[in-house]
Amino acid sequence: MKNAKVSLLAAATLLALGSSAAMAETEFKFGGYVKADVMFSDYSNGAPDSGNLSRQFYVPGTIYGTPGNGKQVVDFQARESRFNFKTTTDLDGHKLTGFIELDFMTHTDGNERVSNSYSPRIRHAFVSYDNWTVGQTWSTFMNPGSLPENLDFVGAADGTPFVRQTQVRYTNGGFQFALENPETTVTPNGGGSRITSGSGIVPDFVARYNFKTQGGAKFTLAGIARQLNLEKNGIDSQTMGYGVNFTGVIPVGDDDLKLSATAGDGLGRYMALNYANAGVLDAYGDIKTISSYGGFASYRHWWNDKWRSSFTLSGFKADNDVALTGGAVNEESYSGYINLLYSPVKPMTVGVEYMYAENTKQNGDKGELNRVMFSVKYVL
Repeated sequence: MKNAKVSLLAAATLLALGSSAAMAETEFKFGGYVKADVMFSDYSNGAPDSGNLSRQFYVPGTIYGTPGNGKQVVDFQARESRFNFKTTTDLDGHKLTGFIELDFMTHTDGNERVSNSYSPRIRHAFVSYDNWTVGQTWSTFMNPGSLPENLDFVGAADGTPFVRQTQVRYTNGGFQFALENPETTVTPNGGGSRITSGSGIVPDFVARYNFKTQGGAKFTLAGIARQLNLEKNGIDSQTMGYGVNFTGVIPVGDDDLKLSATAGDGLGRYMALNYANAGVLDAYGDIKTISSYGGFASYRHWWNDKWRSSFTLSGFKADNDVALTGGAVNEESYSGYINLLYSPVKPMTVGVEYMYAENTKQNGDKGELNRVMFSVKYVL
C-alpha cells in the first residue's frame, strides 16, 4: 500500500507540474469597466415607461413616445458596466485565444423600485486559433473601431451597422471572410407588426478588407450577401439581399475624423438597430427587398492631453414601397451629439453629452428626443 501511495503521489506531482507548465504558457487577463450614467430626457410625445429600451440608450424607432405619460424623465443607471475574461495560449507557435464578455443592457427584468437588479447578457463568446475565429462577436460587416467616442451606448446608432452574432471567420492579412447567423425580418403586406422568420439554412456571407495609409489613416470595405427567407403561416418565399459598408478613421493632427457609409437592398437588421425591415410581402406572399442608406461622421478634438470633445452627425433612410408597406413604417432617422470628456488619469473618464434625435414614419408621424447625459467611467 505504501508503494501505491508513493506512486499516486508521484503521479499527482507530475500532473501538477504538467498543469503548471501548461499554465505558464497561458496568459489570463480580466478586463472591463464600471460606467454610471445619469440621463435627463425630453420625449416630444411622452416618455416610454421605466425599463423601456429607449430609457437605457438611444435606439431608433423607440422614441415616438407613450401618449399620456410625462415628457421629461431622469434615469440613473450602471447597466453598461461590463466584465470580460481572456486567455491566450502559445501552442508551439500557434496562437489559441478564448474570450467572453458580459454586461447588463437591454433587459427589462429588473425595476427601479428597490434593487435595480438586471440580468447579465452575453456580448462576446468566441475562440480563435491562428487565422480562424468561431463564436459570437462583432459582425464582420461592421467596424467597431470606427464608432465615435460618445457617452451614449452606441452613439450614431442611425448610421452604422451594429450586430453581434455567432460566426465562423477566416482572416488572412487585411482580408476577412465569414459565414454568419442568418435572420430575416419582414413587414406584412399593407403594414403591421414585424415578422421574424426564425428560419433559414443559408448563412449570411461577409467579405471585408482592412487597409491603412502611410499617414496613419485606417479604412475598411465590407460587402454582404444574404438570403432572405420566410417559411411561416403558409408563406414560403426567398430572395437575395446585399450591402456595402465603408469606414474610415483619419488622423487630423492630434484630432481624428471617424466616418461610415452603408447602402444596400435587404440589409434590414444590419442597419440602425433594425429600424427598418429587410423586406415586405407583396399580395402574393413574395418578399420584396427594402433599400436603405445610412452613415455618420464624427470629429474628435483634443483640447489638451486630458480634455476632448466629439461632434457627431448620423442618419438613416429606408426606401419603402408605400403601396406594400403602408404608411406606418419607419422611413428616416437622424441624430446629433456633442460632448465634453475629461480624463484626470488614463483609466477614468468623466463627461457630459447632449444629443438630439428625430425619427419619422412614412406617413409623417414624428418623434423627437432631447437628452443630456452625465457619465463616469473607470476602466478596470
